Amino acid sequence: MAVSLESLDLPSRPGVYLFRNSDGRVLYVGKAGDLHNRVRSYFASNPDRVMIPELVSNSTHVDCIVTNNPSEALVLERQLIREHKPKYNSRLKDDKSYPFLALTNEDVPRILYTRHPPADARIWGPFPNAGAAKRVVQLLRRHFGIRDCKELLPQGCLSMHIGLCSAPCIDGTGYSQSVAAAAQVLDGSGRQLLETMVVEMESQSAAMDFELAAQTRDLIDSVQITLRQQVISSKYYRDCDALGFASRGDLAVITVLHADAGVVKAQESWPMIHRQDIGESVACFVAEHYANHTPPRLLLSPTPLGEWLEGWLCERRTRPVEVRVPARGDLATLRKLADQNAQVQLERMGNKQSGSLERRAADDAAKLLGYESLEHIVCFDMAQLQGAERVGASVVFNNGRPAKKEYRSYRIKGDALDDLQMMREVVGRWLKRQESWPDLVLLDGGKVHLDTIWKLLKENGVDDRCELAALAKREETLHRRGREPIILDRRGRVLVHARDEAHRYVNTFHRRRRGRVALADPLQEISGLGAKKLQVLMRHFGGRKGIEHAGLEQLTAVPGIGRALAQRILDSRRK
Repeated sequence: MAVSLESLDLPSRPGVYLFRNSDGRVLYVGKAGDLHNRVRSYFASNPDRVMIPELVSNSTHVDCIVTNNPSEALVLERQLIREHKPKYNSRLKDDKSYPFLALTNEDVPRILYTRHPPADARIWGPFPNAGAAKRVVQLLRRHFGIRDCKELLPQGCLSMHIGLCSAPCIDGTGYSQSVAAAAQVLDGSGRQLLETMVVEMESQSAAMDFELAAQTRDLIDSVQITLRQQVISSKYYRDCDALGFASRGDLAVITVLHADAGVVKAQESWPMIHRQDIGESVACFVAEHYANHTPPRLLLSPTPLGEWLEGWLCERRTRPVEVRVPARGDLATLRKLADQNAQVQLERMGNKQSGSLERRAADDAAKLLGYESLEHIVCFDMAQLQGAERVGASVVFNNGRPAKKEYRSYRIKGDALDDLQMMREVVGRWLKRQESWPDLVLLDGGKVHLDTIWKLLKENGVDDRCELAALAKREETLHRRGREPIILDRRGRVLVHARDEAHRYVNTFHRRRRGRVALADPLQEISGLGAKKLQVLMRHFGGRKGIEHAGLEQLTAVPGIGRALAQRILDSRRK
């Protein structure tokens, strides 16, 4: 079933959303500063892009990965597009659409701002805020003297003279320590540098050199922005799974963020029963999950797993598996991001379980009948009056709520005069148009109706596509094949509502049909008397009264009215 606006329950937080089809394939990846509002816009009556209606109709659900800010969402969106290559995304021609910072693997390393970093270089990024990344390069060069020239010049270069390079081409003493310090800043440990810059800014401000203090302030912002962007991408993320955990009562959610090649690539979430001990719940999940998946090289856990489980993971991988509970740095940031996503998924699942009154009614009925779900119910009812105006109708309930756009009414075409055969005809016509199947087909009737329609389903080879039940009005008794009848209580209220709605809808349709018959002109029912001949008669006799009092000879005197037709007109008066 296509994803609907009612099924969405996304948080009002920045992040990335993924439209998926029934096979789990990603059809579209997008970013948002507010996931809740952005995804809802795809269901507007006037979408801003032609592809949106097709995307929505081909998708069955929407996943999300929350991030700390929109900049991280921007990076993650590009990474996921490159990973999944979604059908509805327009991909950039330049696959490396964001810049990187790199330290080359030379004897005298140089720092680069580039979209195409060398394969053997130490890489940081990609960075969505290119301006901030450029300023950080300038800052590192000024503070640590890291060179950026393509070749070493014995006489030095312009950068040396303006204080942006420590001239390792002339004297390389201490240069390796400067490179290590710059790398430490890019790894996210820039606190000491930031503290130094804050003191420098305050000194400049005290000296009333406000212009220089403002420049230093902007550099501090650039460093902070760049360091924050390392949450989504980091040189430490190499074949790494970060486990996030959140719980409420006996319901828990564990989220796994998969990272490799320096970037977060995917997220998966699983609900589970919380054992009131985080260590036990996480250990239970790890043992079950990695029994069917190859463990990663690095596993970030919210709690220690124990030596026996770590040993088992190594056996499963046939290579070492490092299990860490990080407290600081990039790995801790990634682990906390997994916790945030677990909390979001927990809230979504909690809302889905509680939901609206209609959804809860559907869930109650599914639990009462032992079904996995009753998200889609189709109910049939028939109506007639002494064999006249034989009609039928079907109503549809989605998530316990009437889906009136999917209601259908039927005029009986065959000779069937009893409700049983009328229902067989209507359900048979409904079957021929089905591409997807409901959770339950409900009939207004008893055991005889149930057996008759079940035989029809079996004849068409679809008796295993959906559940079938009949609800009799007497004591609200529900009949199902192979099971004892049950009298519905409050838990079955959605079934009673569906049956009553079908009854209301078919009777409304029947009254409308009877009203049309009562208002119909009896002369229009005469064979051979069309609209043109009737108009000639009206003109000749001056109205219906004249036609009613005309005799055979008078009727045949009208142009176009033969004796046989005139006799049928006379016969219609006697009925």
